[in-house]
Amino acid sequence: MFDTLSDRLNDVFDRLRRRGALGEDDVTAALREIRVALLEADVALPVVRDFVAAVREKALGQEVLRSVTPGQMVVKIVHDHLVEVLGGAAPSGRAVDGIGGLDLNAAAPVAVMLVGLQGSGKTTTAAKIALRLKNRERKKVLMASLDVQRPAAQEQLAQLGRQIGVATLPVVAGERPVAITLRALQTGRSEGYDVVLLDTAGRLHVNEELMLEVAAVREAANPHQTLLVVDAMTGQDAVNVAKAFGERAGVTGIVLTRVDGDARGGAALSMRAVTGKPIVLIGTGEKVDALEAFHPERVAGRILGMGDVVSLVEKAAETSDQEEAEKLAAKMQKGEFDLDDLAGQLRQIRRMGGMTGMLGMLPGVGKIKKQLAGANIDETIIKRQEAIIASMTKSERRNPKLLNGSRRRRIATGSGTTVPEINRLLKQYQDMAGMMKKMKKLGQKGLMRHGLSALMPSGFR
Repeated sequence: MFDTLSDRLNDVFDRLRRRGALGEDDVTAALREIRVALLEADVALPVVRDFVAAVREKALGQEVLRSVTPGQMVVKIVHDHLVEVLGGAAPSGRAVDGIGGLDLNAAAPVAVMLVGLQGSGKTTTAAKIALRLKNRERKKVLMASLDVQRPAAQEQLAQLGRQIGVATLPVVAGERPVAITLRALQTGRSEGYDVVLLDTAGRLHVNEELMLEVAAVREAANPHQTLLVVDAMTGQDAVNVAKAFGERAGVTGIVLTRVDGDARGGAALSMRAVTGKPIVLIGTGEKVDALEAFHPERVAGRILGMGDVVSLVEKAAETSDQEEAEKLAAKMQKGEFDLDDLAGQLRQIRRMGGMTGMLGMLPGVGKIKKQLAGANIDETIIKRQEAIIASMTKSERRNPKLLNGSRRRRIATGSGTTVPEINRLLKQYQDMAGMMKKMKKLGQKGLMRHGLSALMPSGFR
């Protein structure tokens, strides 16, 4: 979502870093370009004015202009103010209940109401939140659709509930939103649910009828959290929607959907400043598990090309199979590594969003984005390699030396690939297996003494 803004800002910062010293004119010129970049990203004009003024005041200080690395100091000032605009850094050591910044610290069942315009992705977001609460927080969740306006809306939520294994409130024909709300809360209390998610109806635009219905449901439910679901693709208008709901619906937090699209990022940068409400979650894709907590400091790092290694590590922890990882670690210590182990590693890469998704979180990758695009990274290669391994027999996976020419042709036919692709996969496996044997031979002390270079082929040392 922030690619264009990130490119523009990093161009400005690269020019600043190349200068040995900075004068007031240099800072003014850079801030002018930053202002244009923010406006082009659809950031609200008042937010841009305040942002530039705050950065100017700090950047023109004597301690910056006379520092050894003034360009780097300006980058840090912009980063810190970006974090502040996006919601502020979390205090160190603060324990956050629930998911992201979503506070669920209340007596069960905790009522969470979702509001927003039609088409913003409320129903899918309800399922995403329910799945995240179920898997990460071990919460017992009940979803209830209050949308009696849109045909099949209640059935859509029921289907999503069955897909993710989360209960939904049975539909009673002709029941109105307030009555559904009261029944959902009563069911939550009587059947021991931890959280009740209330998916309200939307409209094509903000109107009095919608606001009256939301107010009535809010009065009946007294929700602990009211989340406004906003489509990031709507740009500047998303901020106006947030203001309208914030004033009438008692919004406590914002969920931005479709941030994986080509939105320019202005809504995210403007939302907190204009509404005073934090962005707590972001939808990063169509799948029901594509939901992330919103961390201002991490997003600011991504925008400025500093990467997001913390999120990468967290994603690795979330998607890894603990038992599978322990088995692989034990085999590595013995210097053993077969094609089943390689298949497990390929699955892990795919769960983490593929090579492109992983690379996007590494520091400095933004600078080689064009080269990566030109390299045409083929994300389907992982699936093809998995298919190749799946087409092998158990004995072939455990002992690749059995794979003669006729067997390779059979596997190519069975997996829909080619013999050269199988040869490349086996070469990749042999390199990894060789590394495992070296690890066993060196042992822990040897690795510490010689470093990772001892594992590399001789041509790369």
